[in-house]
Amino acid sequence: MCYLPNDKKYQPLPFYLSDMEDIINYMLQFGQLNTQQIELIKSKLHEISIKKGEYFSEAGKIARQVGFLSEGVLRVCYYGNKGDEFTRCFVPEKRFAVDLNSFYNEIPCSEYVEAVTDCRMFVMNKAAFTELCNTIADWNPMFARMTSSALMRKVYESSRMLSEDATTRYLTFLEIYPGLSNRIPLSALASYLGITQSSLSRIRKNIS
Repeated sequence: MCYLPNDKKYQPLPFYLSDMEDIINYMLQFGQLNTQQIELIKSKLHEISIKKGEYFSEAGKIARQVGFLSEGVLRVCYYGNKGDEFTRCFVPEKRFAVDLNSFYNEIPCSEYVEAVTDCRMFVMNKAAFTELCNTIADWNPMFARMTSSALMRKVYESSRMLSEDATTRYLTFLEIYPGLSNRIPLSALASYLGITQSSLSRIRKNIS
């Protein structure tokens, strides 16, 4: 699963409906698009809403859409053999979300993408994505650059978390995602940090 960030830190945004210009401005960080190409991209997107607790994509099913999150927070998660829940990462506003391996190769997803708040997204299906690949010369290289940026970001976050104790991991999370901890369930955050909810509650109490 890949989430595509637009800068080094998540910036919390007010809850308003973002228009498609956010998507275009994001893309233009990774390549050039002319007016005709921009209008074509906009024509391939449509808006959906996802309620808290619903899935954008599910393990065992093929990912059929690329999504750009305009409002809300998603999380990427999976479940262990004993039913234990693990949160791999969060996807805040102004990010793309897609299970690339499933989307490109049409194989079942290995993880879930769940809305941890009510969400609004602009989505593009596989047929529309393929049409853009065949119409816009720089589409594939541009999307590859977005993907590479996302993977580098994830490696950066993971490497920091692995080398830190629980309290420092929480402080690192607050640094990278200011404002996000108050919008997501405590259980999901504890799972992401690799600690119990009770441990997270103690840490939050000690540093408050």
